[in-house]
Parts: sequence; C-alpha cells; structure tokens
Amino acid sequence: MKNEEEVLMVIKEDKWMMDILKAAQTLDLPDWWICAGFVRSKIWDSLHGFSKRTSLPDVDVVYFDQSNCDEAHEKKLENCLKQLLPNVPWSVKNEARMHIINNIPPYTSTVDAISKFPETATALGVKLDKNDDLVLTAPHGLEDVLNMELRPTPYMKTSKELTALYEKRILKKNWSAAWPKVKVYY
Repeated sequence: MKNEEEVLMVIKEDKWMMDILKAAQTLDLPDWWICAGFVRSKIWDSLHGFSKRTSLPDVDVVYFDQSNCDEAHEKKLENCLKQLLPNVPWSVKNEARMHIINNIPPYTSTVDAISKFPETATALGVKLDKNDDLVLTAPHGLEDVLNMELRPTPYMKTSKELTALYEKRILKKNWSAAWPKVKVYY
C-alpha cells in the first residue's frame, strides 16, 4: 500500500468497514467522518499481512454541529447506530463541543479536530459522500501511517503538557505489541 488510492481500495474491499460507513451515513450528520483507529488499524493490518482484523475498542463517528452540543444527543445517535449494527462498539462525538472536554480553543470543523489528534498516523478519517463515493481525510498526509511511524501531530508539540500527553498515550496504547513493524518517535 503506497498511496490514498490504494488505502481507499483496501477499505472498499472490506465489507465490514463499508457496512459501518453506510450505517453512519444514514444519520446524515453535518461534516461527519469515521476516524482514528478505524482507518489506521486497517492500514497497519494490511501492511502487516494480517488475515484477521485487529480488534478495535471503538468505532469513532465524529461530526460538527454547533446548533446542538448536547451530549445526550450523541448517545441517541449511538443508539440509532446500535440498532443498525449492534455488534459494533460505536462512539459518536460532536467535535463542536469536544474542545471543552479537551480544554483547548474551539475547533472550526471536524477535519480541524482530526488534525489535532495526538498522532499523525491516527489523524485520519473516512466517509461516504452524497454520491456514495469513499472520501479520505489525512490532514498530515499518509506518509507516517503508510511507513508505520508514530509521531506527534504539530499541535501536540505546542506545549510540554501536550507532548507529555502524547508520550503517555503512546505508552498506554502500546501499538507496537499489536503491530511489531511500527516505529515510535517522540
């Protein structure tokens, strides 16, 4: 796997992933994406030649809607998705409110929020557009995820506290145990 076209093809060929994307699309959320480990793990599983999917703790559906920042609404959306695909560990978050949780300035969009995820290899999102075409966002490019390299996003380098958060997260996640070819950079 060497480029965006090949990443999209691997996802398109994965019925489980496409079923999840189609389920999320039914919510018709503004500026929605399925992000993070959903995309990264598929890429790393493929690059490692795994025949079995590495399990995900959750499937992150993110969107941006400043008109309704009620967390209870997110739970209703999760329940809708659970009705469609009950065996998927859904997590739905409105990035228009997540800056409060993360104690940082407001995001301007979902892609802005994704760009501030801790690792460049996790700062990824995928969705189906109105024409059912698969679309990928990678605010920091695909080079790190395709090279199986973990490094902090530029945002995580803006303070000692954020750098420490990145380092703590890398230790906690221990991704190299699941994907031994992954290289970690601090």
